[in-house]
Amino acid sequence: MASSPGGSAPTNHPATGFAFATAPCPVLVVDPHGSLSLVNQAATRLFPDAHIGAVLTSAVPLWLAAAHRRVEAGGAAGPSGGTGAGPPLDPAGGRVGARSFEAHPALLDDGDIAWWFVDDTEMRLAKDELALERSRTAFLGQASNALLSSLNVDRCMSVTAQLAAEQLADAAVVIGPVTGRATPVVSCRRGHRPEGIRLNVDPARVPGLAEALQGFPPVPSRWVDPAAAPDWLVPEGFGTVGSMVVTPLPGHGVPAGALVLLRYSDEAAFTDNEEVFARLFAARSGAALSAARLYAEQSSITETLMRELLPPVLRQIDGVEFAGGYRPSGEGDRIGGDFYDVHAAPVPAEGAESFVVLGDVCGKGLDAAVLTGKIRNTLHALLPMAPDHQRMLRLLNGALLNSHHTRFATLVLASAARKDGKVVLRLTSAGHPPPLVVRADGQVEEVETRGTLVGALVEVESVTVRTVLGPGETCVLFTDGFTEARGGPLGREQFGDARLRRALADCAGMAAAAVVERLQMLAAQWIGTGRHDDMAVVAITAPRTNHLSAVGGHGPGRYTA
Repeated sequence: MASSPGGSAPTNHPATGFAFATAPCPVLVVDPHGSLSLVNQAATRLFPDAHIGAVLTSAVPLWLAAAHRRVEAGGAAGPSGGTGAGPPLDPAGGRVGARSFEAHPALLDDGDIAWWFVDDTEMRLAKDELALERSRTAFLGQASNALLSSLNVDRCMSVTAQLAAEQLADAAVVIGPVTGRATPVVSCRRGHRPEGIRLNVDPARVPGLAEALQGFPPVPSRWVDPAAAPDWLVPEGFGTVGSMVVTPLPGHGVPAGALVLLRYSDEAAFTDNEEVFARLFAARSGAALSAARLYAEQSSITETLMRELLPPVLRQIDGVEFAGGYRPSGEGDRIGGDFYDVHAAPVPAEGAESFVVLGDVCGKGLDAAVLTGKIRNTLHALLPMAPDHQRMLRLLNGALLNSHHTRFATLVLASAARKDGKVVLRLTSAGHPPPLVVRADGQVEEVETRGTLVGALVEVESVTVRTVLGPGETCVLFTDGFTEARGGPLGREQFGDARLRRALADCAGMAAAAVVERLQMLAAQWIGTGRHDDMAVVAITAPRTNHLSAVGGHGPGRYTA
């Protein structure tokens, strides 16, 4: 076996004739006793302790020594290439100093094992970067799904803090915009549940936090002193803060808050790459928080407006029973185009008239509900003119024609007063189905009032009809959602006027609330799960009893037979 001076690098292997000295990569040959029999110059530079006669395990890293033992034991087999001197074996891999190498073994004809090495540092770095980017992309996708699964602000803050603590840092704190004198804060340590609280704190005491809450770019973490973090910012039980990142949560034109990331003192500080990724996560979290906050504001506004548009709860006024019922067309809706109102007389007394209106705005949904609110407010302003139904309708018609709305409405107005145990009604229709009166004997009469709808023509005409309700008798005002409701056995037949009259005939002698409840029940049974228009009904009933007293003219009062 030929060798170079000093016994370091042989020129070739006698059994295979392979020229190791000129091989471009580091090569080691190990004899069956575990000693190096050949070492080329590239291998000498890579492994300073490697020379002919040296024991392999004392000259190479542990990962290579372990791989050699596996080859000796015959535990690795598979394609890896070789010198052609023996069967190919699976490669091993590991680090030598700051570089990464792939080691390829081959069995030589004389029983020696040859190892040659390929520097794959750049490839491994590229693979690690690719794997990291894939992991981060997957995390951002999962974070987006988790954040957008709820439009609740508190939940979005909690999810943001928990995701950041699990993936970006050892702990995370989400600070919302200051509202009044309180600042919403949600903190979370890795492996723990997020905790939310509202604090009266000064963001300016935290370096970069006040700027982040105003939407300014983040301050690099190397400029932030972790010792400057106040106690309220550090989750309980966290310990000493080693490094800290403060980044804004950008919203839709308005900052959605700020995100603070914390690491333990024994952990490596945040790198520039990690801070950039934290800002990418913060952008998605900020968008979700901004959407949730906008939704909460809109929901609050909608709820406030809806409360004003919902039909009122009716009661007995001045000795007259009133009851109302409303069912919007959509299952998820609470308001629509049908409405009713009852206004008590300014001065409760025997013979004082209460004013009732029931209407149906063309269309359904929010647009119809907006016009409904306008009509109700206008009629409320016109209450001093309630004794003159025709004048009220003319003024209302003018107000609607002068607005930007192109919709129209049908109405029926009623003025009710209790006199001598009976109820005197004045009824005026404006393009609306005529009211029906249920007499004590079960007869159902149509009140022959008529008129033109409002909001469509310059001039409106109407006829006011007077009728009297005896004890136990009821006048029913309703919208065409009842009569035009389709259902029945085949689901296509209209409820119709005749069926409505028969249903009312069975309500003779009932209280106003019972009449409304029965009509709504029958309509619901008829419709089933089918679609329908808005439905509203008001019942005006003359009580069967005599009035003794009623505090302020309101409430059920006291009655006796």
